Amino acid sequence: MGIKRHKPEEIITKLRQVEVLCGQGMPRVDAICQVRITEQAFYHRRLQYGSM
Repeated sequence: MGIKRHKPEEIITKLRQVEVLCGQGMPRVDAICQVRITEQAFYHRRLQYGSM
């Protein structure tokens, strides 16, 4: 079984979900866990896709 790779659309959607949850007052770490990605993946993907 191979590694699951997310499409750019899915990555951007998850980044937006984290930002919405943080805007509602949830701590960033909890929002990242709720979206089911790691903190390291979040910060790495935010660097790559943050300007989109």
